[in-house]
Amino acid sequence: MSIPRKPAEIVSGTGDAVLEGEAAVIEKEGDDVTAAFIEGARIALDLCQRFDIDLAVLAESSPSCGTISIYDGSFSGETIPGRGVTAALLSRHGVRVFSQHQIVEANDAILAAGA
Repeated sequence: MSIPRKPAEIVSGTGDAVLEGEAAVIEKEGDDVTAAFIEGARIALDLCQRFDIDLAVLAESSPSCGTISIYDGSFSGETIPGRGVTAALLSRHGVRVFSQHQIVEANDAILAAGA
């Protein structure tokens, strides 16, 4: 995908639904980028597994990285509860995901794991 990438949102569901084939990631102009988001999530999971990463801090509301909420698919700035594609896949494989707004909680999880 290009950097910066075009705006995209999950339509008709959440990242979990995308992984189940029940929702899609669509760019604002209408292009379906679901496959690219799933591939990106798989790459992130592969890196976590390869380097024994069990905690990730991700960008809230993103169709890839939202941990608590994502944009609702209408490109209106409204959010709904749910995870993005990467957050959902990492969670399914035991990686604890936190948003950038949960730095204290992520740090506490790291400290607890080391205790």
